Amino acid sequence: MQKTRVYRPAIIQMITLAFLFAFTGPVSGKQMTEIVEKELASLVDLYKELHGSPELSFFEKNTSARLAGELRAAGYEVTHPAGKYSFADYTCYGVVAVMENGEGPTVLVRTEMDALPVEEKTGVAWASKVRMRDITGDEVGVMHACGHDMHQTVLVGTARVLAGLKERWSGTLILIGQTAEERGAGARALLADGLHGRWPVPDYALSEHLDPGLEAGQVGYCPGRAMANIDMIDITIRGVGAHGARPHQGRDPIVIAAQVINALQTIVSREINPVDPGVVTVGSIHGGSKHNIIPDEVKLQLTVRTFTDEVRQKVLEAIERITVNTARAAGLPENLLPVIHNRSEEFFPVLYNDPELVDSTVKAFRAALGEENVLRQKPTTGGEDFSEFGRTDHKVPIFLFRLGSAEPGSDPSSRPGLHSPYFKPAPELTIRTGVKAMSAAVLNLLGR
Repeated sequence: MQKTRVYRPAIIQMITLAFLFAFTGPVSGKQMTEIVEKELASLVDLYKELHGSPELSFFEKNTSARLAGELRAAGYEVTHPAGKYSFADYTCYGVVAVMENGEGPTVLVRTEMDALPVEEKTGVAWASKVRMRDITGDEVGVMHACGHDMHQTVLVGTARVLAGLKERWSGTLILIGQTAEERGAGARALLADGLHGRWPVPDYALSEHLDPGLEAGQVGYCPGRAMANIDMIDITIRGVGAHGARPHQGRDPIVIAAQVINALQTIVSREINPVDPGVVTVGSIHGGSKHNIIPDEVKLQLTVRTFTDEVRQKVLEAIERITVNTARAAGLPENLLPVIHNRSEEFFPVLYNDPELVDSTVKAFRAALGEENVLRQKPTTGGEDFSEFGRTDHKVPIFLFRLGSAEPGSDPSSRPGLHSPYFKPAPELTIRTGVKAMSAAVLNLLGR
């Protein structure tokens, strides 16, 4: 099913303006708007349904079946489940939907499906009340606090628009529902299952992500390095337990951990070039059981954010050097030095938005949404495993844009952010804008 990949962003740029005048003219622009408005009420209902029934990473069975059903109903050939994990024996509930519509490029559009272990506190009528057990067996509240419910809704809306405008485009459209984005595993699972082989290799790949920093009705873009490398690191500081009244008889891992935490903050400030961004955050520390007991271990959890492979390697090496040698300085023997584990299965590589594809797509955004609603943004130290689709040997150009979700006119300083239990996008305007933006982006690449 693979095609010769001869369509490049540079070629698309040459035809963009000519196509946009045709696409956004009275007939086709009106057609897209009519389809969006016709579908809006059912899309809002779908969003609320997805929001009220979230599922955690690796457990997206019902969510994926719902998405697969919507894409089949829109006329796409759907494979479900798809994907395979290389590190754990979970069923991968990925969704791959294809619509072939003559000769032309192949465009992939991706959404995520998983939710977060967050107990919702928005108070909206469609709020999640779901509780389920996570991969550790703990029961947790579950919420779409990162907007993946909205992303799925936009994908379904885009699927319906493009199915209704088949006379306006030519090529192959691949829509995918991805599992376990929050765990950094879903994109790799689809690629491991032959995404770029069982199905046509895309010439371009597109996605979007909600941004509460933008108002609903707006989209944002960042060419080049847009999101960071992310490493998740577990550290076990070991020691020698003792009575709290006789600390000299032990080696206190809590004190060692405190020294390590402070020293780690010098990596970015003193070892990395100030013009190279980097973040080292200790997000969790657990140790001890009682006031007067010196424990024999303390556990730390770190997140590391960098934008280049060189800085990433330097930071990771510094973490190991500081941690191990702080323990040595405290008198610990070699057999009790800290254990450092980089959770490579949860690694997010840097997201690089292809500049030519961004430039071409932004022209389509401006034509569809108005220039004032298309904003250039700075890179963020957040992460996205959508980056994986651009890092294979196929070198597929990718672009993830930002979709505004805040109530227009709301105070930016009081907007709950992503992963907050109070995160609440403005449904109708966000869906309308997302579907128009993604449909315009695909038609820009496939339009006749």
